[in-house]
Amino acid sequence: MSNSNDKIEKVEAIFHQYGGVLRTGQALDHGIHPRDLYAMVDSGQIERLSRGVYRLANMPPLGNPDLITVSKRIPDGVICMVSALAFHKVTTQIPHEVHVAVDRTAWWSPKIESPPIRVYRYSGPAFTDGIEKHSIDKFTVRIYGLEKSIADAFKFRNKIGLDVALEALRLAKEAKKIKVSKLLDFARVCRVERVMRPYLEAML
Repeated sequence: MSNSNDKIEKVEAIFHQYGGVLRTGQALDHGIHPRDLYAMVDSGQIERLSRGVYRLANMPPLGNPDLITVSKRIPDGVICMVSALAFHKVTTQIPHEVHVAVDRTAWWSPKIESPPIRVYRYSGPAFTDGIEKHSIDKFTVRIYGLEKSIADAFKFRNKIGLDVALEALRLAKEAKKIKVSKLLDFARVCRVERVMRPYLEAML
């Protein structure tokens, strides 16, 4: 592919088909050579969000580039834990990593140098249940729903802190976002019903 204006416009049109963000594999599928991507990065026409993920430089700034980048790099993953709690606005924690869940049976281990990620391996219904698809900057991102995210926080309380789980429960209650029956369903899925019930009874 040459660097002619026509060729560049063709590449830009392909980027637009994917909302302005393209993975290297998708670029190859459309006949775009990696050297052309590198040349467009050097010229400032596209920017590198992460290894193998590129974005048109003239697009409006992304509101949450880290979640979008991780969802592009790990399409079968699900945003979880503190990152999901932050998305649902039920934590005062500022995630310094993107927390992402993957299927425990997956043979591969996600590795992303930027943004930093923290991987959790889930299995069975604990992985598949409670997934919601949200549009962020016109991109579809898989994120666990509010009640599932709170149940997960209790399940992994030894890793992220019981205070984080309790805060999420309190903030969700104050905002009147929580559905108790739904929360208990996910507590059973995550096998933390006995742990959560005393806090629910005291708070709700």
